[in-house]
Amino acid sequence: VGAGFAGLTAARRIARLPVQLTVVDRKNHHTFQPLLYQVATAGLSPGEIAAPIRWILRGCSNVKVLLDEVVDFNLEQNKVITKEQVLDYDFLIIASGATHAYFGHPDWEPLAPGLKTIEDALEIRRRVLLAFELAERQNERPNKTADGQSESPLQFVVIGGGPTGVELAGTLAEIARHAMNHEFRNIDPRQTRILLIEGSPRVLGAYSEELSRKAEAQLRRLGVEVRTSHVVTRIEPGAVWVGGERIPAPVVLWAAGVAASPLGLKLAVAVDRAGRHPTRELGCANHRPRPGESTASQFPLSRQRQPGHDRTRRRRRPVRQVRIVRLFRLAGVAVRPHSLFNRIPQSPPRDDPVGMVVSHL
Repeated sequence: VGAGFAGLTAARRIARLPVQLTVVDRKNHHTFQPLLYQVATAGLSPGEIAAPIRWILRGCSNVKVLLDEVVDFNLEQNKVITKEQVLDYDFLIIASGATHAYFGHPDWEPLAPGLKTIEDALEIRRRVLLAFELAERQNERPNKTADGQSESPLQFVVIGGGPTGVELAGTLAEIARHAMNHEFRNIDPRQTRILLIEGSPRVLGAYSEELSRKAEAQLRRLGVEVRTSHVVTRIEPGAVWVGGERIPAPVVLWAAGVAASPLGLKLAVAVDRAGRHPTRELGCANHRPRPGESTASQFPLSRQRQPGHDRTRRRRRPVRQVRIVRLFRLAGVAVRPHSLFNRIPQSPPRDDPVGMVVSHL
C-alpha cells in the first residue's frame, strides 16, 4: 500500500521473487518529494519531479498496479478494503507515507497549507503568485513613507524551521529579490518581508549545530527574518499570532511537522505521538530507513542515520531535467529522461484572476 520511496523499493525487490504482487496507490504517479519546494516556488514544473508508477514497474511482470484508495484493513481475514473493492493478501506492507501535523489544530490546515504532494505545491505556488498580483493591483495609488517605500510591504510567514521550511523561506527570498525584481510597477518585491518562525532554539534542529548556524546565516543574508524559540498560537485569515503579537501575512505556509499516515492507526498496535510504530531490530545489518520508513516507523537509534547526514532532504539548487533523472535513480526509481507529466491527471484550472501564469519564471 503506497508507491513512495519505501513502497517502490519494497515492490522492486519483492518482484524478484516467485510471488504475485499488487501495488495500490491513490495517485498514478510517484513524486520526488525532496524537490517539491522547487515546484511550490515556480522553479520547476510538476512533470520534472513526477513519474508514472506503471512505467517505473513496467519490467516487473508479476506486479499489478491499482489506482485506488485504501480505507481499512481486515487483519483477521487478510483483506485490504479500498473504496472500490476488497483485496486478499498473504503478506501486507503498508508504506502510505506521511501527512501534515497541526498539533491539535486541524482548522489551521486551509489557512496554512503544507507541502507533501504536487497538489500542495501547486496550491502554494498559486497563493504566492496571487499575493504579488493582488498587491500590485491594490497599490495603484499606494501611500508612501518619507523614504518612498510602501507603508505595508508584502509579508510571507513560514512556520517551521526544518528542511522544508528553510527551503521555502530561502527560495521565496530569492524570488522576491531577484526573479521578480523588475516585473512590477506599483510594488517593490525586494521589500517583501519573509518571516521564518521556529519553536525550538535553532533551525534544522535534527542537524548539527554548525550546520544550523550556517543555514540561519545564509537565510539572513537572503533577507529572511528568522525567529527561533517562538511558537505560533493562532492562525486566522491574513495573519498569525505569536503569543500576543499579531503578524499580518497574506500567505502562511506550514512546515512545522509531519505525522505518519492515518492508515497506521487501523492496525491496532501501539503508536507514539507522531503515529509511528515502534519496530524491532531489522534482520539486515546494513539496512537504512528509506524516507517513508523513517516517518512511519520508529527505528532503534542504531538503525537511524545520524543528524547532519540525511541526504534525502538536503537542499538542492534548480537543476536540469537530466540531473533530476539522476536523483530519481539514486533513490532507486528508474525514469526516462523527458517529461512524464502528460500522463498525470490534471485538476481543472482554478477560477482566480491570476491563474497559473508562471512560465516567465
